[in-house]
Amino acid sequence: MDAAEFRRRGKEMVDYVADYLENIEKRLVYPDVEPGYLRSLIPTEAPLEPESYEDVIKDVERVIMPGITHWHSPYFFAYFSAASSYPAMLADMLCGALGCIGFSWAASPACTELETVMLDWLGKMLQLPECFIAGTHGSGGGVIQGTASEATLMSLLAARCKAIRRVQATNSNYSESDVLGKLVAYTSEQAHSSVERAALIGGVMMKQVPADNSYAVRVDMLKKMMEEDKAAGLIPFYFCATLGTTPSCAFDRIVELGPLCNEENIWMHIDAAYAGSAFICPEFRPLLNGVEFADSFNFNPHKWLLVNFDCSAMWVKKRTDIIGAFKMEPLYLKHENQESGLITDYRHWQIPLGRRFRSLKLWFVFRLYGLQGLQAHIRKQVALAKVFESLVRADKRFEICAEVIMGLVCFRLKGSNELNQNLLKRITDSREIHLVPCQLSGRFVLRFAICARTTESSHIQQAWRHITQLTFELLQEPSH
Repeated sequence: MDAAEFRRRGKEMVDYVADYLENIEKRLVYPDVEPGYLRSLIPTEAPLEPESYEDVIKDVERVIMPGITHWHSPYFFAYFSAASSYPAMLADMLCGALGCIGFSWAASPACTELETVMLDWLGKMLQLPECFIAGTHGSGGGVIQGTASEATLMSLLAARCKAIRRVQATNSNYSESDVLGKLVAYTSEQAHSSVERAALIGGVMMKQVPADNSYAVRVDMLKKMMEEDKAAGLIPFYFCATLGTTPSCAFDRIVELGPLCNEENIWMHIDAAYAGSAFICPEFRPLLNGVEFADSFNFNPHKWLLVNFDCSAMWVKKRTDIIGAFKMEPLYLKHENQESGLITDYRHWQIPLGRRFRSLKLWFVFRLYGLQGLQAHIRKQVALAKVFESLVRADKRFEICAEVIMGLVCFRLKGSNELNQNLLKRITDSREIHLVPCQLSGRFVLRFAICARTTESSHIQQAWRHITQLTFELLQEPSH
């Protein structure tokens, strides 16, 4: 493919993508295929001779589209939202074309410097304390990770390194493995599974803190567990708080938990993967109060801030904590400006060495939407969740299972878990809308998350009509 054909095909692809997104609601939101469907549709080996572009594009519809779950359909209400917008897609095209691998400042100065400034812009939108903003006298700063899972792992590994050094400074006869065997981390029983996975990868013990009736962690329970562990000779070193849990969008009480972590020299990381985007709205910002006590904070603009995957924003209070844990300086990665103190080499802030120019997406989206446009997007989706909540509350057969604070509604049919499992199976099999469940207080609960940028009130009404029709059919059966 030469430049002339690339121009032509590129324009066709933009049209294809725009047509796909404009007509996405006509497609079944959930694919009707069996595992292994794709293998029989394509040859068993790569072609020897080049094929035509037309044949490749035809096969996108024949092979790929039947197996796609359409995350950006206005009838997709599962998991949490995956952000998408035209400005972000255009930025991703440019990122792919530039193709720089921005592991150090010298590898592409603009790649590093735009990221630092964009994380400052975003931090200011969230009204983060100055210590997290790189362009101030503070000692912190921001970085783009691939996912919240990576951010959690990075914070845990940095905390582990800091704790080992601290203990060895006062007990020189302790080896690293002696300390490692005593370290204990904590998180909520409602936290995302990736938090527990970070502890598995980090080789440390992690304990789950029971949540209260609103599915949040309170300080008394964490304190009790820590006291018991210290009495048993263990060393508490890390706590991951969640703002907007995956099952029910609950908020840990960080205003209470933060001071305890600071007193006990425990690294507090805040995972706000989904809910963090909403903190750009003044009415939701109080939910972030207490962030000043945190050592690190993370959320995913690629969930709810119109920035396509992958783009997970992470801030640390002290750059040296994270760099000190991961710094490696082989000769081939050194460059003459790195000792100036003015530059960042982001390879020290992440697991992989290479990194894409992801800050372009933030720059395009922030400029083309503006803060007010982004706030309007968040508020619209929260309002749509309230519409769905009111429809559920008006139907006496159903109940709401957790407070509706943002764009997630947890609900169920009054009755057994089996009844609700049967309802979800019918919803999934019909493929008109897509939901996933969660477990709250031992009950099987349906999650209805407002996800797509294009979701309107009409889609909510249609989804509810569909749910109630399937409910009617289910309750008519003799066994019920």
